[in-house]
Amino acid sequence: QVQLVESGGGSVQPGGSLRLSCAGSGHAFNTYTLGWFRQAPEKEREFVATISRGGLSTYYADSVKARFTISRDNAKNTVSLQMNSLKPEDTAVYSCGATLRCVGGCKSPKYFDYWGQGTQVTVSS
Repeated sequence: QVQLVESGGGSVQPGGSLRLSCAGSGHAFNTYTLGWFRQAPEKEREFVATISRGGLSTYYADSVKARFTISRDNAKNTVSLQMNSLKPEDTAVYSCGATLRCVGGCKSPKYFDYWGQGTQVTVSS
């Protein structure tokens, strides 16, 4: 199992930046595919980005491509999401997830077995 704890959320104006971090603890963090998902009020949880076990492959939702960057540091058991050029529609609770069931390209939250508690991101003027 792996335990995940997110940090770094907050409020920012449109066009601003935030960096989310997710710290993992438990066994063999580097064997998990990791991902960031978000859920806005009254909407389903949606895919944002995933990263393969070694960090060489990354995948992004079209809505965040070229604005967000996912990265991981297996030595520190962390995964991060750098978010630039934020828009009001990026407002949501962001959660990191971990899975052994896919190698990197899975975009559905149903494949992720472990989740952090989530962190709120609010983009508003």
